[in-house]
Amino acid sequence: MSRNKIIGAVEIGTSKVLVLVAELVDGKSLNLIGFGRKPSAGIKKGEIIDFKYASRVTHAAIDEAEKSAGVNIDSIYLALSGGHLGGSFNKGSAQVSSHDGRVVEQDTLRAIEDAKSKRLPDKRLYIHHIRNPFLLDKKSVKSPIGMQGEMLEVGFWSVHGDESTIGNYLHVVNGFGLEVDDMIISSICSGEAVVFPATKEMGALVVDIGRGTTDYALFRNGNIIRTGVVCVGGDHLTNDLSMGLRISPKEAEELKKREGSLDAEKLVPGSKAKVMLRGDYTIGDREIPFQSIYKILQARVEELFQIIKSDLGELLDTDDLAGRVVLTGGSSQLTGIDETAARVLGMQVEMGELPNWVDESLRVPGNSTVLGLLRYASNHHNLNAVTSQNSGFLGKLRSIFKPKRLEVA
Repeated sequence: MSRNKIIGAVEIGTSKVLVLVAELVDGKSLNLIGFGRKPSAGIKKGEIIDFKYASRVTHAAIDEAEKSAGVNIDSIYLALSGGHLGGSFNKGSAQVSSHDGRVVEQDTLRAIEDAKSKRLPDKRLYIHHIRNPFLLDKKSVKSPIGMQGEMLEVGFWSVHGDESTIGNYLHVVNGFGLEVDDMIISSICSGEAVVFPATKEMGALVVDIGRGTTDYALFRNGNIIRTGVVCVGGDHLTNDLSMGLRISPKEAEELKKREGSLDAEKLVPGSKAKVMLRGDYTIGDREIPFQSIYKILQARVEELFQIIKSDLGELLDTDDLAGRVVLTGGSSQLTGIDETAARVLGMQVEMGELPNWVDESLRVPGNSTVLGLLRYASNHHNLNAVTSQNSGFLGKLRSIFKPKRLEVA
């Protein structure tokens, strides 16, 4: 194998840690050569609650991925989620300075600097500044340089997070002796995996429903105009079943996977009117009305999409979202969840499909984040004007968390 750049994409999620290793050939083509997966530990709702356990499973997943690839990783890209993430739309402007009214590069830089100048509270750090189109005298333009006008404006959807939470994730990876090249939020990763550029141009809402959180990204005219994280995921469905049916969390999880459904047609009397708790007909197994399962799951799923609808408000305009709502993530596999989403959001909903270049064994909704992260890494920050703050937040935290092998027995 020629020695090209070896990149690793790492997702440290609530249910699993996934690591993909790929060889970037001549900075262009991407060959997937390694894969590692371990059940999560020490992670809850996208945040590290036990550093030792989180480090242990992450290091094991990276080690497994490197061994399957037969090479060591050169650089790491890390997906980031969790309720600590926030965002705001910041606008900046600059008067066109030239005597003939032609926009020059310095004008664009002043408008960009003005938009990025908003300060955050202590212990908060910008992760991404996602640029939207320039406005020249209130008209949208892709590249204003050389055009004539008076006032130049630009807006950024700026994503920020908690400094200590971000630092914990960096420290976990650094403990394997690797440095994180960049972080990207999970919703953008998922969008890269399941939404084609043409669909982004038409406008689309990507919703990634994981085990601990749900991440979403709203695209309009090919640009990301809003992202968000809702601390509701598959675990909440399991917990609701456990409490509502008075069964153990383990039984609830197995019941959800086997019989969980939002298909209203199953509510009619018949063979599915009742289901067995375990299905093995041993002592303790019992019948449970399907209607009870349906109502419990329906209430929580409706709540999830109501929260997203409320968060987006007037931005959820069907005229600007011809590309529809796209669902992905491990917990999006619940039967009928697309129909519930369509009813609550008032839009057409479809299940996301991963691209054909992905091996069939990996082409499952739960892998969309790490696969999208790998695509982002291969393009090296050039997707949809997403600019990270490497010289800022990562530079600051790297000075604290130096890559060094840690023993986490």
